[in-house]
Amino acid sequence: MRCRSNRTLLTLLSLLTTAALVAGTASTPLQAATLVIEDGTLHPISGPAFIGTLLIEDGKIQAVGSELPIPEGATKIDATGLHVYPGMFDAMSQLGLVEIGSVQATNDSSEMGVYNPQLRSTTAVHPATELVPVTRANGLTHALIVPGIDNDGVIAGQAAVLDLDGWTVEEMTVRPDVAMVLYWPEIQTRSFDFATFSVRETPFNEAEEKAKEQQQELREWLRAARHYGQASAAGSQRLERDLKLEALAEALSSGRPVIIVADRKGDIEAAVEFAEQEELTMILAGGREAWKVKELLAEKEIPVILGRVQSLPRNEDDSYARPFRGAGELVEAGVKIAFGSSAGGGFGPGGAHSARTLPYEAATACAFGLSREEALKALTLNPAQIFGLDDRLGTLEAGKIANLMITDGDPLEIQTHVLHVVIEGHEVSTDNRHRRLYERYRGR
Repeated sequence: MRCRSNRTLLTLLSLLTTAALVAGTASTPLQAATLVIEDGTLHPISGPAFIGTLLIEDGKIQAVGSELPIPEGATKIDATGLHVYPGMFDAMSQLGLVEIGSVQATNDSSEMGVYNPQLRSTTAVHPATELVPVTRANGLTHALIVPGIDNDGVIAGQAAVLDLDGWTVEEMTVRPDVAMVLYWPEIQTRSFDFATFSVRETPFNEAEEKAKEQQQELREWLRAARHYGQASAAGSQRLERDLKLEALAEALSSGRPVIIVADRKGDIEAAVEFAEQEELTMILAGGREAWKVKELLAEKEIPVILGRVQSLPRNEDDSYARPFRGAGELVEAGVKIAFGSSAGGGFGPGGAHSARTLPYEAATACAFGLSREEALKALTLNPAQIFGLDDRLGTLEAGKIANLMITDGDPLEIQTHVLHVVIEGHEVSTDNRHRRLYERYRGR
């Protein structure tokens, strides 16, 4: 009897708790599906700035204009004296894959093995990472999340575009499998040996031979994948399933672009030739010496995702400003550019930890030849066009996903504050770990 009484009491408590939760939920007003941003200076990127109003419904921009009828019950943001921009796009990022560099258990950015076309970055993303709110607070609302490589890896896997808000990866995903990521087998004469914590020198002939072997092996992988795809389409009964070849064949047959990471002039030229021979839609990432082949890239219409501009020159006899001038020179030659926090370059933490400073990388390039208009395009519209998402992202236009930021000034200036961030039509918090620690120790 005593046991039954306890069970009855627990059941009653459970019912009461559930009822209280339901009542609390029912009394909590849901966020309105309609959001209106009034009287701000709108910077659509696709055209000149003007003072106007944005009407957002069901996660999308419904109308943009100077005099719009305001629906009853809409949530309003008064943007008088403020500036409204599309949310910025990190064109090559590892947000959600990396947390604390020195704690291996918090990092899942790469996989063992040289060829991993079957890997999808979305399977490893941690939505609750502290790095996303820090990045989002600076006006970045979406990113291309790319897998990395381990040791001598070549094919890293499939990249996806995610919103920087959501409880789950499924909620965050804008489009999965946007591009395949490939690290070009370079001629490496110097490498860091973690076993001895020293730089290891390799003779040039030996390094060149190894690179050529890997490049040939890569060609064989593509050939095998195409044959696998043909056999699969023909319904061959003797075909043994191979997840790697299956994923690679699907990526090739779909015409999905391939991000090829390369930095040196010779490697970039070789990668361009390879992509042309294999009929791949190439996107160059890294590209620290892309300025040396800017005419080739412009002719082949190959866009470039640049890494950290704030970097030291690659060669000892280069000008100190060499890394700063590349972006402007590429645009002047007719090359479409974007910026990615994990596209290489620079020193320090880099990668996901520097995603929040991406606007200032572009700003540095502005001081050395890149126009402000082109810098803003490189952070918004250009990456959307590069990945075939310009019908959904990149500008403030009707029909686009409502990913945007409201600032008190130019987002390329470090003094500017991002006051509001809207993702998929809902205002999200700009609170983050950096701000909490600042407030904590300021009040000490």
